[in-house]
Amino acid sequence: MTIGYSLPHDAATLHATGRARYLDDQPLPQNTLHLAFGLSKIARGKIVKMDLSEVLNSEGVLRVLTSKDLPFDNDTSPGAKDEPLLAETDVYYVGQPVFLVIASSHLAARKAARKGKLKYETYTPILTIQQALDADSRFEEGPRIYRKGDAETAITLSNFKLSGTLMIGGQEHFYLEGQAALAIPSEDDEITVHSSTQHPSEVQHKVADALGFGMHQVRVEVRRMGGGFGGKESQANGLAIACAVAAIETDRPCKMRYDRDDDFIITGKRHEFKIEYEVGFDEKGKINGLSFIHYVRCGWSQDLSLPVSDRAMLHADNAYSLDNCRIESHRLRTNTQSATAFRGFGGPQGMLGIERVIDHIAHHLGKDPLIVRQRNYYKDAKDIRPNAKDTQTTPYGMKVKDFILNAMTDEIVKTSDYHTRRKEIEVWNLDNSVLKRGIALTPVKFGISFTLTHLNQAGALVHLYQDGTVRLNHGGTEMGQGLFQKVAQVAAKSFGVDLGSVKITATDTDKVPNTSATAASSGSDLNGMAVKLACETICDRMSEFLAKYYQEKITNVRFAEGSVHIGKHEISFTSAVQLCYQNRISLSATGFYKTPDISWDRIKGYGRPFFYFAHGVSVSEVVIDTLTGENRLLRADILHDVGVSLNPSIDIGQVEGGYVQGVGWLTTEELVWDDTGKLMTHAPSTYKIPVSSDRPDIFNVTLWKNENSEETIYRSKAVGEPPLMLGLSAFFALSHAASFCGQNYPDLSTPATHERLFWACERAQHGN
Repeated sequence: MTIGYSLPHDAATLHATGRARYLDDQPLPQNTLHLAFGLSKIARGKIVKMDLSEVLNSEGVLRVLTSKDLPFDNDTSPGAKDEPLLAETDVYYVGQPVFLVIASSHLAARKAARKGKLKYETYTPILTIQQALDADSRFEEGPRIYRKGDAETAITLSNFKLSGTLMIGGQEHFYLEGQAALAIPSEDDEITVHSSTQHPSEVQHKVADALGFGMHQVRVEVRRMGGGFGGKESQANGLAIACAVAAIETDRPCKMRYDRDDDFIITGKRHEFKIEYEVGFDEKGKINGLSFIHYVRCGWSQDLSLPVSDRAMLHADNAYSLDNCRIESHRLRTNTQSATAFRGFGGPQGMLGIERVIDHIAHHLGKDPLIVRQRNYYKDAKDIRPNAKDTQTTPYGMKVKDFILNAMTDEIVKTSDYHTRRKEIEVWNLDNSVLKRGIALTPVKFGISFTLTHLNQAGALVHLYQDGTVRLNHGGTEMGQGLFQKVAQVAAKSFGVDLGSVKITATDTDKVPNTSATAASSGSDLNGMAVKLACETICDRMSEFLAKYYQEKITNVRFAEGSVHIGKHEISFTSAVQLCYQNRISLSATGFYKTPDISWDRIKGYGRPFFYFAHGVSVSEVVIDTLTGENRLLRADILHDVGVSLNPSIDIGQVEGGYVQGVGWLTTEELVWDDTGKLMTHAPSTYKIPVSSDRPDIFNVTLWKNENSEETIYRSKAVGEPPLMLGLSAFFALSHAASFCGQNYPDLSTPATHERLFWACERAQHGN
């Protein structure tokens, strides 16, 4: 048996010993060239003159390319056709690629790229959300609005009303392996691209367009990435295209990788939000009406901002049943790096908005926020009456029929000793004038599926060899999350063999075409099902033959524990395979899966965009120094819903990592631009991600035992993105601690840096 067992990551030993080969470790052909971009030094303007003579004359430089030298499509965007590989006349942010250096070494290319002399006609850049609003600089014709009921009237008629504004900072992906690509030309107008990308098929498509090739002339391979987090979903396109163009131009292999500094400056981040809210509620904290306005800083190009903003709207309810709500979203264009996909894909920002509303209501009423949360929860699935007329629905019209957070919350309240600890904190804070502790419990209800419906598909290719070993390929990419191991477990389970008999090969567009990005937490759901279907096709062929051979019913054929049981007969799996091979039974198959029962109209804001919801709940405890804002995360208790876990140890690792990454986004990771549009936090020295010492000393993670109500791969659930939102409890624990400084609401924004925490304490004591 392989499903449900804690097995190590397939490359765990390679990771630990340093033998795991990433793209930058790949041995290069002897004549490989290296590339670097020359970057814009202004945020907005036009190129008046470009003198690249010094660049071209630099040591080791062979060629310098501008947009005029590109043979076909000058575009790296995932769809909007608004991201040129190299700027043509207009430049839109500091760090935009303007020219491309081809040199004999990585260092030579980088040094030469700094020598370009460009003259610009400069314009005043649009950098902030407010500046974009003032200039009406936006994507789409106007705001997108989703409605349910009559929020305005419900708010007006409520006995209690509140309004507020929450600023939510962006986030740098900070994957350990930076962006990289290698292109190797071959005979007959074909090219192979090795890319650190979450979306090989998109790289294949964009490279083909840039070269004037058909997609059948471009092969893209990805063995592994050293992290992605959404930052390699669309951002990898530029490097791959540049390498491919240069490789065809020079007829030599070409490689490109960003140094960390360049990676920060060039690539996109998590979207910054400003959320305005108005809420009406009763004396018990029950929400009658709620209005949100999301202002989203998208950066210079559209990238994936529309679906990210949509998903923020789709998660504006989080775990709460809202009868009357209005959600308005503005997608604003600024002269900063293009905001892009990031773990959660807008969901975290949407959830943070509603959790802030809940926290604000609780403070106003003098109640524990947990009480207000539970007052507004959806009903658990077990408590919904069959055929009930009052079926609960989301603001976008989707039925919520698999909710389990009431039971999960009750469980973690008990196991974390939440109520006792909250009372102890209140007493402790009375005796401590400088240090203040805080505690908070927050839930997660996260929808699983791509909102662009056609992306919910996957393919697989499985080969069963005559010695009983298995080699398989699928469209998902491995970026450290354990996808390959989980899918191998699925294959081993299907054939009833030991995991050691199964080998997964690098993701390859030559083997499985038209793949979707490994994103939206759908890697195991989609690719696991595709592999299972391919394996079942082979098993069905074998079963049909073996049943006839042994004169047994096909229903009596069973694959388990390294053997094949055919009625009263039992033979080894290897013997069965050899027998099928000798009788010319095909032992290779493809598998294809598409997610059922989903539909979505993003313009109307109505449908069933998600196949199911994943749930989680977390309790965080913190302590802050009210004089400096310095703080520590003391304890975290997490109960997370992964359905029937395919691999508990990998899933727990994902939960732990997601929580810490979420805490980092909400507390220490601050992006700062100066008034010229230059990103000032562009290195580990100025941008602080959580480190091992930031992990809570007490860190309890438990998986909720509950099978998925929908027919997913062995009734498991996604575990990539949902855990990040568990970090919200740390943010609200900090707010809770600050609230002990006075009677006023602390009005804390993110990231909750030491400075912001200090001022939150001041607001609690003195007001705004």
